[in-house]
Amino acid sequence: MSVFDKLRKIISNNLGVPEEEIIPDSHLQDDLNSDPLSTSDLIISIEDNFKIKIPQEEISKFNTVEDITNYLIDSHVE
Repeated sequence: MSVFDKLRKIISNNLGVPEEEIIPDSHLQDDLNSDPLSTSDLIISIEDNFKIKIPQEEISKFNTVEDITNYLIDSHVE
């Protein structure tokens, strides 16, 4: 399973959005209706699933699903 596919499943479970509606260009707030609290919960789930810790300064750069995917790939997660 690719990083994107795994991330899409996590986002779907956390935000209640069907997986097929989540694309790399999906904006967390505008397209996926994420608010600050649900985004925090999402980040915790991502950290747990990928067994990493994401610095706050990186989290503030996450606007789209692709932003998170690229961070995870650059962090060499599987």
